[in-house]
Amino acid sequence: MPKKMYTGINIQYPISKLILEGKKTIETRTYPIPSKYLNNEMLMIETPGKNGTFAARIVAIIKFTECFQYKSKNKFHKDILKHHVQVDSLWDWKNKAKWGWRIGTLKVLRKKVLLSCRKGIVYTKNITL
Repeated sequence: MPKKMYTGINIQYPISKLILEGKKTIETRTYPIPSKYLNNEMLMIETPGKNGTFAARIVAIIKFTECFQYKSKNKFHKDILKHHVQVDSLWDWKNKAKWGWRIGTLKVLRKKVLLSCRKGIVYTKNITL
């Protein structure tokens, strides 16, 4: 049986931890999810960010099932319990478009898999798991 090929998406620690725990149900970005990734399984690559002491690793299979634009700072802040972006944090509304990517499914891997290629959606294509 052929293995499935995946594209990876980077999510920094500790944000990744909130997703893995089921607390964060909307990922936010300053751009909409490319349509080819919507409703398709992707590998969630946990990157260390400033607080992690580990190498980038694959931790889950994630699927985003909806993409929407926040029309105002107020609407963005009303969803704080879903996206967990704190007011005045690095990822808060900065007078720039903000998009929500709703997490539809998440399959947490039993074992983390070290990433064997460069990080980033441009480089993490056709990964077999």
